[in-house]
Amino acid sequence: MHIKSVAAGLPLAAKTDGRAGLKEAAEGFEAIFLRQMLASARQTNFGSDLFDSSGSDTFRQMRDDAFAEMAADRGVLGLSKMIEAQLARHMPQE
Repeated sequence: MHIKSVAAGLPLAAKTDGRAGLKEAAEGFEAIFLRQMLASARQTNFGSDLFDSSGSDTFRQMRDDAFAEMAADRGVLGLSKMIEAQLARHMPQE
């Protein structure tokens, strides 16, 4: 499953209802969380501005977005599984 995001970084609405939609939303949240972690890490400055440009910033952001989505799809941090399990307890039984 690929999580597509809008410009604001929020996952698109789930196409299916129930548990599948919950899984997609949980993976979307994990991807957003990973993007935010990477963005915070990128703000660290080690004093070298030699290779900084708007082009490299754009590429870095695109690479971070792709990494965050791949990691969320694979459940690298395990957040999506925990979120899904927690929220599934509140769903009506199908």
